Amino acid sequence: MLRKLLVLAIGLFSISLSAQQFEISGKLIDKESKAPLEAATVYAESVRDSTLVTYTITDKNGDYSLIGRTSLEEVNVYVSFVGYAPFEKTVSLKEKRVLKLEPIELDFQVESLGDVLVKARSAPITIKKDTLEFNAESFKTKKDATVEDLLKELPGVEVDAEGNITVNGKPVNKILVNGKSFFGGDDPTIATRNLTKEMISKIQVSDTKSDSDAFTGEASSGENKTINITIDEDKNKGIFGRVSGGGGTDDRFEYAGLVNYFDNDLQLSALGGGNNINSPGFSFGEIEKMFGGARSISVSSTGAFSVNGRNFGFGSGIINSRTGGLNYGDSWGKTSEISANYFYSGSNNYEETQQERENILPDNRYFTESYSRREGNTDRHQANMKFTTKPDTTWFIDAMPTFSYTKAENSSESNSQSYNENGDLINQSESDNQSFRDAQSIGGNFNVNKKWANGSSLSLRVNGNLENNDSESFILTSAETFGSNGELIDRNQFTDGKQENNNINSSLRYRLPVIKDKFYLNSEMGYGNDSRDDMQYVYDLNGTSGSFDDFNLEQSTDFENVNEFYRPEFGVDWNTEKVNIGLDVAYVYRELTSSDNLRDFNFSQDFDALEYNVNFSYRLNQKMGIYSYLSRRNSAPGVRQLSPYVDVSDPLNIVQGNPDLKPSNETDLYINFNNYDFQTRSGVFAYVSFTHIDDQVVSRSQVDENFVRSTTYDNVDGAFSAYASFSYSKDVQLDTLSSLKIGFGLYGNAQRSVNYNNDQIYDRDSRLLGPTLNLTYKLGDFLELRPGYNLSFNTVEFDINSLEGYEFARHELRLRTKTNWPKNLEWQNDLSYFNNPNVGDAFQQSTTLWNSTLTYSILDNRGNISLKAFDILNQNTNTQRETSENYIQDVQSTVLQQYFMLGFSYKFNTLGKKGEIEDRNFFF
Repeated sequence: MLRKLLVLAIGLFSISLSAQQFEISGKLIDKESKAPLEAATVYAESVRDSTLVTYTITDKNGDYSLIGRTSLEEVNVYVSFVGYAPFEKTVSLKEKRVLKLEPIELDFQVESLGDVLVKARSAPITIKKDTLEFNAESFKTKKDATVEDLLKELPGVEVDAEGNITVNGKPVNKILVNGKSFFGGDDPTIATRNLTKEMISKIQVSDTKSDSDAFTGEASSGENKTINITIDEDKNKGIFGRVSGGGGTDDRFEYAGLVNYFDNDLQLSALGGGNNINSPGFSFGEIEKMFGGARSISVSSTGAFSVNGRNFGFGSGIINSRTGGLNYGDSWGKTSEISANYFYSGSNNYEETQQERENILPDNRYFTESYSRREGNTDRHQANMKFTTKPDTTWFIDAMPTFSYTKAENSSESNSQSYNENGDLINQSESDNQSFRDAQSIGGNFNVNKKWANGSSLSLRVNGNLENNDSESFILTSAETFGSNGELIDRNQFTDGKQENNNINSSLRYRLPVIKDKFYLNSEMGYGNDSRDDMQYVYDLNGTSGSFDDFNLEQSTDFENVNEFYRPEFGVDWNTEKVNIGLDVAYVYRELTSSDNLRDFNFSQDFDALEYNVNFSYRLNQKMGIYSYLSRRNSAPGVRQLSPYVDVSDPLNIVQGNPDLKPSNETDLYINFNNYDFQTRSGVFAYVSFTHIDDQVVSRSQVDENFVRSTTYDNVDGAFSAYASFSYSKDVQLDTLSSLKIGFGLYGNAQRSVNYNNDQIYDRDSRLLGPTLNLTYKLGDFLELRPGYNLSFNTVEFDINSLEGYEFARHELRLRTKTNWPKNLEWQNDLSYFNNPNVGDAFQQSTTLWNSTLTYSILDNRGNISLKAFDILNQNTNTQRETSENYIQDVQSTVLQQYFMLGFSYKFNTLGKKGEIEDRNFFF
């Protein structure tokens, strides 16, 4: 074995030494006008086997520079540009490694050649007006690579451990397969980790737009990206998918399966899974997702997970989850498309939490120790459908109904004790609760769009939702205070609850071109109505009858709340190839009404406000752009914040609303800059944002001598927050086999909150600075190393002497490794070190987490046998320090701990090519 490793190392080292750097530069121009051609793709391939060596994109002057390392003595240089005939030239590197070619003149592409079959070579990258397109065949990956493996090789594309994707710093929030939503498109990993590279023709990246905006031609902000995974038509018919399962120590298990049937436009898919290792279950054996939320050691009590609002597993701690789903997509004729999906998600969860809190008052402090335990079971069904139709080129209609049903049962018990600075016990409480909940929701969106030949359009957009939530709870609590006015409060109660929420939002928007395709006038009328009924009938246990039949009026509620508004808006848009400017001004007429049916109390208030939004984007070239906006938004107080009802459900924290509250006005400024240079394989993304809030609604509390808190609400001025971030990435090709990707980031924020502490107003200033460094080293398919380091410095200061400021830091060091040798054996390791030096002595300050997986491929790479080890060092904890305006607390809760698991996964694929296979070596 040692001899084989030595021979392999010597071979790899010899290949690396033979590779030498080369540079081929030149200029690209239009043959007729002699004008430079920007954003054309220039790439070099091996003459012998057409393997991609390197590529680049021409700049605004038409200049290019192909830089790479190779041991080849000659390469084929190709030029590809949309609308122009391709170009090919063989270049010798035998005598000179730095060459400058004569200017290349491109002819316009002939549009039609009758019955002549043209086989054209696809460029690695094609830049169109609003789409970045990658040719899958041009990027080398391992034999059984998934789409996620392919995305990691694309320039400017980053994929983190959870499968989240960014392109040139912008997050991807929608995934399509052949232009259709795949399981709703919300969870990218369903597609990226289960579609294989061999199926894929192209990866297309564009700015995210709604279907209605794309139809009417409205510009997008460019702040989010959509990825469309294109499958070749001759590979788009058949069945594919995978199944997996595993069992391990400590009764850990997992199982999952995904089956797909594609027939051109028709897509049918089914998935199912379950596990008790806090994983969504869609990873099917990929190690980077297999451990799910369990890796979040000191951030939160993880376990549940949510993808764009769709929850998988509920609660936190240790989750035993189960999921299932169906997906359907098809085209109805040439004008209509339909898609539908159904998801079932369920979970049992268990969690214990220990907490130590230091409560800060202007003239003293007190300390609270608490413990809680929670168990729960939740089942949820969710169905969604989308129907779109274009009766002709001037009409576009879409409808997206949704439905969900949730059934949940939870039980919890807790206790807490509060002490003064001398260590004397001041109050204590215990509780033992059970709750049952049934919730239904039905709603959706409906859009009708009409456009005319002159570019004008009219859009009606309506969305609404009807929710019903029935609940029952049994509450057994005891609270005791020991001061001069000490008392004991015991409650044994049953609560019958019912909440109804009916809301509708609509807008009618007219868009009129003043200068076609450039300057538009916009007018819009919006209307919204949010009606909420909240009934909580509380019954005390009758000691005589033994039943819950003593109605408790003081703690019961029966509110009817309505938030209704009208919102006229006017605006202008100016759009050119490089510049987009938008200005919208609106005035909101809002009325909040509330009725307390138990106490015959009603109140109504009007809140009117001016809102505006100014946005600006400037694309300097195909690589570089700037985007900014300035907006002002109005937010009305919540009905419970306004209502004078006194909530005494928690005897140690009594809450009453304030009907004199004013709405808050938030002003936001945001600017970002992004640049990805294909020539140097380097990218920069930076942003700054600032938010200022007038009349912010905050809690105003008083604490008595028994540390019983009485809370109401008030308006304050002076709150702000500022954020800034800078990230830099660069790919370096060290030699023919090895490469290095460098990622550096710096994040910071400064925030001021204005608060009350025992009726004394004060400012709290907090600052955070967090540098990050991530490296990825690859040596062919043999070795991958991914070290990373995150550091965060936190500082908090107060403007009153009674409150002391504090500082704390957090360190996170990570190393991921992957080796593939022998050919069928893959070994992955994930080693993380976390340090929270400021947590209390009762909590673990540092943790080292080591996960490891061995995967052996069989059945011609269709099957994998895996052995996984989670938390090999058995140090996993869930410890964190939390701070707020008036307390500092340390929390530790239940977390997944050491286990070993043996698993097997199998993938199948009957998708295949039909007809003539493309000849990559034929060039026309």
